[in-house]
Amino acid sequence: MKFDERYFSKLEFTKEQINNNFKNALKDLNIAEEDKFLEVKFNYVYTDFIKAGIALLSFYQVKIKSVPGHHFKIIEKIAQILKDDSIMTMGNIMRSKRNLDFYAGGVEVTEKECGEFTEFVKNVLTKIRNIIYA
Repeated sequence: MKFDERYFSKLEFTKEQINNNFKNALKDLNIAEEDKFLEVKFNYVYTDFIKAGIALLSFYQVKIKSVPGHHFKIIEKIAQILKDDSIMTMGNIMRSKRNLDFYAGGVEVTEKECGEFTEFVKNVLTKIRNIIYA
């Protein structure tokens, strides 16, 4: 698999570092599931998704660079590695919603959307867990 040097760099991660990256993602999922505010749920489930992607990349000994567009590249690589185009679709819906919230005066997230996003991310986490801990 090719990694664009504008967005990624090679870095050797230990098993402990990979595990810590994945546990960090799980922590955010727990917050998303526990909190009652929809905006908090959404923000934490999105952050969980991105952190899970970072954990997956660390398994492949690759680090993402913090440059414009890096979240898109994380989503793209998750979809490629897991061979699931729906990850690009749903991941970018979440990313766009998050960007509207940041840069366009806020956005409302419905309970239905939060539930769908949470289930989607849980499924992605399961697939990533199966790769990291195989």
